[in-house]
Amino acid sequence: MTLYQVDAFTNQLFCGNPAAVIPLPEWIDEKLMQQLAGENNLSETVFFVPSANKQADYDIRWFTPAAEINLCGHATLASAYVLFEILKHKGEKLVFNSKSGLLIICKQEDKYVMDFPSWKPERLDVVPEEMRQVLGNAEILGLYKNRDYMVELADEEAVRHCSPDFTLMKKHYDKVIITAQGRDADFVSRFFAPALGVDEDPVTGSAHAQLIPFWSEKLGKKELFARQLSRRGGELWCSQVNSERVTMAGQCVFYMKGEISL
Repeated sequence: MTLYQVDAFTNQLFCGNPAAVIPLPEWIDEKLMQQLAGENNLSETVFFVPSANKQADYDIRWFTPAAEINLCGHATLASAYVLFEILKHKGEKLVFNSKSGLLIICKQEDKYVMDFPSWKPERLDVVPEEMRQVLGNAEILGLYKNRDYMVELADEEAVRHCSPDFTLMKKHYDKVIITAQGRDADFVSRFFAPALGVDEDPVTGSAHAQLIPFWSEKLGKKELFARQLSRRGGELWCSQVNSERVTMAGQCVFYMKGEISL
């Protein structure tokens, strides 16, 4: 098997979010895919095969070092980069069939635009004491939930300097987003998933399926620019298309090609 490693949501090597991309002619055993993801030890290893679905080009699946997940943005972006730039997919559009439905990726100059579901999070009435403890007693303006818990903090500095208790988080919450309005971006965020083997994910496209509808409504804007404030950092150009769909665009940088021998 051939493995490609790509830094997604960045135009600089060693920034953004690294993904391992493994194209396959047909599916291999699920246990083996999980073992490969554990061996790669990146936040995501992505596999895709030619699709039997007439509406799609490829079927796609994503694995953290610990578990399969239902949607991953940066690894989808990295897969599109591999298909367009290395495997020479013809045309300007790709369609992936996934556990979250059809995902459309279009190439636009130096960016790849992904069409994802819009997961508007709903506000929870009560902020559990465990969440306050997990986030080091940061000031919480609101707690929301869709696929993931989303916590609005006071400002960009609160997001940047938040120091979560990952051991406690792992006991109570599998995925947590923290976010605030940005200074030179419309909004900023960080994403944590210690229960899935990823304490902090560098840049998280799937989290923006929740962040975009939240901030679009809050700021009264359809077009948004976002930064993820991890150590590596990342940038996303976002759009609230309608109540059902969002788009997020980013760049990619190629890092490595290798061979897996089993």
